[in-house]
Amino acid sequence: MSSSKKSTFLNKAPQFWERRGPTSLALWPLSWLYGFINRGLDLIDDLDLRKRKTQAVPIIIVGNIRVGGTGKTPIVIALAEQLARMGWRPGIISRGYGAAALSSPIQVNDMSDPSQVGDEPVLIAKRTQNQFPIWVHPKRTQSIAALLQANPAVNVIISDDGLQHRGLVRWPAREGGRDIELVVRDQRGEGNGFLLPAGPLREPASRERDATLITGVSAPISQVDEYFLGRRAFTLNGQLGAPYQLINPSNTQSLETIADTYLPNKITAVAAIGNPQRFFDDLYKQGIAGKCIGLADHASYTPEFFSAMNAQCILITEKDAVKCSAINDERIWVVPMSLEIPNTLADWLQSILQRPDPNQYTL
Repeated sequence: MSSSKKSTFLNKAPQFWERRGPTSLALWPLSWLYGFINRGLDLIDDLDLRKRKTQAVPIIIVGNIRVGGTGKTPIVIALAEQLARMGWRPGIISRGYGAAALSSPIQVNDMSDPSQVGDEPVLIAKRTQNQFPIWVHPKRTQSIAALLQANPAVNVIISDDGLQHRGLVRWPAREGGRDIELVVRDQRGEGNGFLLPAGPLREPASRERDATLITGVSAPISQVDEYFLGRRAFTLNGQLGAPYQLINPSNTQSLETIADTYLPNKITAVAAIGNPQRFFDDLYKQGIAGKCIGLADHASYTPEFFSAMNAQCILITEKDAVKCSAINDERIWVVPMSLEIPNTLADWLQSILQRPDPNQYTL
């Protein structure tokens, strides 16, 4: 599918972020300064000068080191469902990007207002049918405290993003405690490898992590690149489901039917996610061709935006759909996407979460 000119800087990395050249090299001194400040903050954390406390339950952090979304939210959903099947009682915390300013943590359900709590937490609640407690606040330690107070049975918490949130403290030893840091990496990789602003990275690609989760890459891990040599990595395969009508979710049709029914010039795909092109590419693989409109991540929608489209079929993501509850347009179809947690990842998670609480042995 062809890319739209409506893509913005917020969801489409500048070209100089993808390969080294005059612009990125000119900005490199600023990247060095950015990295120097981060290393200083890391040193403060390593010396524990702020005397931060670990949490009462293990925390699984699902994040990324590249600016922009890499598909974390579907992974959070899949992890929570997998952990529940394994006998754990997971809870979920999120910053609630795009939410209104919150003075205190707030619990999210499938009827919550995305403008108040963020679109991603509402999506998680809808997809999981409120199966898991979800709490939102920029300071994740406050969300954890509120979640555990309201839901004392929760024995593992998944943080949607938070790798760079310094309030979250690791257990006493990497791989020796029970918390887990997962870095999500999509087909864009690390671009030119520079930190902001010369490149797309918030942290060096060499940062420690417990595992890398690869999405949107069809090649086996061993063939992706040398980045993974000596590192634990898992490939998570996503699959598009049967689209359902926004105004009548019980009405579904297959992607094959859509491709056969509508001419390409009468189909428009819209996505306001971190990497819209991935959604468009996935549709193309299913035989869907048409116009593509990529918007800034977390962008909102109005009825006028859709009514101005010359299309008979409009395809959007589930993340977009949570912001379209007030839009009554029979042409809009929501395309669900699900991820499968491989058995090797599930077994590895179980092996860490079953370890004894390291605080029991702290003198």
